[in-house]
Amino acid sequence: MGSRMSSMARLAAAATAAGVVAAAIALPAVGGTGAVFVSASEELGIKPEELKEPPLAERTTVLDAEGNPIAWFYEEYRENVKLDQMADIMKTAIISIEDYRFYEHGAIDIEGTMRALAKNLATGRVAQGGSSITQQYVKQVLLNSATTEKEKNAALEASYGRKLKELRYAMAVEEKYTKDQILEKYLNIAYFGAGAYGVEAAAKRFFGVTASELSLPQAATLAGAVQDPNATDPNLSKDHRDRLLNRRNVVLDRMAELKKITPEQAAEAKKTKLGFKGTPIPGGCGSSDYPYFCMYVRNEVLSNPAFGKTKTAREQFLNRGGLNIQTTLDPKMQKAAEQAIKKHVFAGDNPVASEALVEPGTGAIKAMAASREYGTNKRKKEMSYNVVADAVHGGGVGFQAGSTFKTFTLLTALKEGMKINDGLSVGSGYRAPYYSSFKNCKGENIGDPTHTVTNDEGGGGFKTLATGTWESVNTFFVALEQKVGLCDTVKTAKSLGIKRSDGLPLQEYETFTLGINEMDPVTVANAYAAIGARGKYCRPMVITKITDRDGKVTNYQPKCKQAIDPGVADAAADILSGVFTKGTMSGVGGIGRPAAGKTGTTDAQATAWFAGFTPDLAGAVSIGDPRGSQNYKLNNITIGGQYYSSVFGSSIPGPIWKDTMINALKGVPATDFHPVDTARFGGCGSSCRPAPPERDQEEPTGPLDEADVTTVLE
Repeated sequence: MGSRMSSMARLAAAATAAGVVAAAIALPAVGGTGAVFVSASEELGIKPEELKEPPLAERTTVLDAEGNPIAWFYEEYRENVKLDQMADIMKTAIISIEDYRFYEHGAIDIEGTMRALAKNLATGRVAQGGSSITQQYVKQVLLNSATTEKEKNAALEASYGRKLKELRYAMAVEEKYTKDQILEKYLNIAYFGAGAYGVEAAAKRFFGVTASELSLPQAATLAGAVQDPNATDPNLSKDHRDRLLNRRNVVLDRMAELKKITPEQAAEAKKTKLGFKGTPIPGGCGSSDYPYFCMYVRNEVLSNPAFGKTKTAREQFLNRGGLNIQTTLDPKMQKAAEQAIKKHVFAGDNPVASEALVEPGTGAIKAMAASREYGTNKRKKEMSYNVVADAVHGGGVGFQAGSTFKTFTLLTALKEGMKINDGLSVGSGYRAPYYSSFKNCKGENIGDPTHTVTNDEGGGGFKTLATGTWESVNTFFVALEQKVGLCDTVKTAKSLGIKRSDGLPLQEYETFTLGINEMDPVTVANAYAAIGARGKYCRPMVITKITDRDGKVTNYQPKCKQAIDPGVADAAADILSGVFTKGTMSGVGGIGRPAAGKTGTTDAQATAWFAGFTPDLAGAVSIGDPRGSQNYKLNNITIGGQYYSSVFGSSIPGPIWKDTMINALKGVPATDFHPVDTARFGGCGSSCRPAPPERDQEEPTGPLDEADVTTVLE
């Protein structure tokens, strides 16, 4: 009973509304002009009211450096097109079923409204709507503008007040635009079902064609879908598709009735199958070929105030803006990273390898790759977060960076005046003499006289900056950090963009130089890129240009600063280049061009790294078990089909980096490192190697050769 009363009440309201509106509005004297003459008394207040028309939500396209699409972001999948980019039969079909006198009446079709009212009264239900296409456009604009549920409900409210306001807006729209312009706007804003907004998106989603290529049965299908797109959504079920097919045939019959097509054409079109293809909607990062890079781009926009003052503003900018975002992704370099990782680590392995490539001098991220597929399928060991990046860019807690951090202590020693062959005598174990031997940047004493730092394989004796680096001697670097200052070392690292992957403050303990902080490949690669750029640090960047929906172009330039003295960077690069010939990477070898780098392995092989650079490209590779690297260490393990008793930086990350760089830089002319200032850094100064008791020994004046190396340690 309640339902019937509700229905009758709605019909009564419709009758009242129609009567008032009919009394208030006179039919136009001339067709095609859209003119509306108000004959109501002033107290009715039926006057045109300006409609605010915010830009429609349009999809944003992300492009690689060569201009190829790699991902799409959108709140509503829509592609705006001009009226002349829509098939004529589509325009005919939508007008025939929705508003056949569209080009003849003004803001409201009185005949249509009265006809719909009579039909509804005769059937006892709301069987036919009387809204013109202009009115429907107005309702869609109001719905599209709604930001709250209350506003959305108001836009859909079945009330005389809402219809009257809608009419005022429609009158203003008819005065502002031509009929063709209104039709174009309506076909671009309408929802057709299956997640497709606008006729272009619908044509692609339903049939795999553009709006200009729609056939008669296809156009009739889309014209039929707009009445109740949720009830006829072909993506949902067979029942929905059957309803859509019936609705299509209603449109064809109406077109024949209006003599827009012949009865024979209608009959022939009705014989065809629905033909819904369900073309996948261009997706976000989950469906991108480069999901980790895509995630970085998305989170860069959402987290960077340069793209909007608030998070909501940035979300609308990205998901509704209709942007073309040009990025730094280099397809060739990306492929090189992916192939190198797949060669050494399988997607089904428990440990995950990840790599980032960064351009020295710009901070441009050229590639981001990982051994696992992106996704949520745990059985397939897919990853649902960005293992290549920090938490701000969709990443996780990261992995301890190990001995890659020794480079920051090396740089600090060079900054503070030590020369390449200056050094220290150390044993196979190191224990801080006093609590005050190490101070963090708050000035607090954090030395630990109770803890002994050891080397993996002995390694005592006198070590220079060069030999200590090549051999990666733990005791040497902790002692060196004590000499140059923990806080100074931390400051050096920070100046090169080093920060924890999880966003927490860096842990400042005496073992800082041994890489106790969890990092991500992008951050580490970018820090090493700064050394390759002779100390010029650039903030990591992925976006080079944004073109908005109106064609306005905004270019984004690298944000750089001179973080390290060029001479210091040159000396560090010279020492680090010896890692390939005299150090921990000597068993792997170089890449056939000037290169420098540092292996990294944490205690008991919890994680392993390699970070390296040329003047043209830098990269960092990490490997660890995302289930918890401290509990699932890289010992007695099979990775990439090969058994390892222990995984070091030179075991897997180093070879991945080498294979990547060889292919990524293929065809790129080799660039030499800047020569070391031997007058400043050659030989030794105040910390020379002690002379042997039995005889005097001259100190070498430049970088040591292979004969100087006695032990190769990780």
